[in-house]
Amino acid sequence: MQGRRVLVTGGAGFIGSNLANELAADNDVIVVDDLFLGTEENLVDAVEFHEQSVLDEDLPADVDVLFHLAALSSMKMHEEDPQRGARVNVEGFVNAVEQFREHGGDTIVYATTSSIYGDRTEPSPESMAVAARTGYEASKLSRERYAEYYANYYDELSVAGLRYFSVYQGMAEGAEAHKGEFANIIAQFADELANGRAPEIYGDGSQTRDFTHVDDVVDATIRAAEAELTGIYNVGTGEQYDFETVVEMLNDELGTDIQPEYVENPIPQDVYVHDTMADVSKFTEATGWEPAVSFEEGIERVCEPYT
Repeated sequence: MQGRRVLVTGGAGFIGSNLANELAADNDVIVVDDLFLGTEENLVDAVEFHEQSVLDEDLPADVDVLFHLAALSSMKMHEEDPQRGARVNVEGFVNAVEQFREHGGDTIVYATTSSIYGDRTEPSPESMAVAARTGYEASKLSRERYAEYYANYYDELSVAGLRYFSVYQGMAEGAEAHKGEFANIIAQFADELANGRAPEIYGDGSQTRDFTHVDDVVDATIRAAEAELTGIYNVGTGEQYDFETVVEMLNDELGTDIQPEYVENPIPQDVYVHDTMADVSKFTEATGWEPAVSFEEGIERVCEPYT
């Protein structure tokens, strides 16, 4: 993407700042973020930053493309304050889209979630039935339904929702450090091991995730805008690794030998997502995108700053 004027909401956070910085090389990039989980320090100088909430009435929405990543992005955040979760994730999306649309913008890419698939040891296609077991999942499903409305009601809009699968980068470098306890489990485990501490694993460590490097997620997000897609698309790798394997690979890469501590899972089993894996064939067919960072390379990148 080149020569476009774009707005990235949530753009000082983890995925958002990686996206904004990548876009800033060839585009006029504006970021809106309330700094709940981000910091302006994540952004390169070329990015125009506005400390605002997506609920504000005066967003800098006079742009060509809207990348809407702003969200309360975990189950815990929503259970602690369900009203705020709904306002930010649902009303904030509608507010940003309305202001963008009123300025004549026509291309929207927004973040939804793979959590709505629940437990899957087989690849999850976008066509499968999904459910809301938590407030977080309910808010993202609501966002998808509003996106569907906008795409159907306004013919000029392209509206693509991306269900990201377990995005990671690492806490030693990059923007993920600012997520703290909400950082990806790879980032948390690596930081614990590198600092001589045993990482905690819920249950027996057999749970799996489709871990997707943030560089691949950024590439996919930009491609969705370039292709002016409409609909729901998975962004993942189609592979899954269990937590015990993650710890073993991190120990090998860091040169440590620290065993994890197994603790009781505090999350109710009927809402805990034990396994995830993406079917990305729909998105690959639409854009030609494929993940470029293997899991082995991703582990190396996470660990490199510590070694």
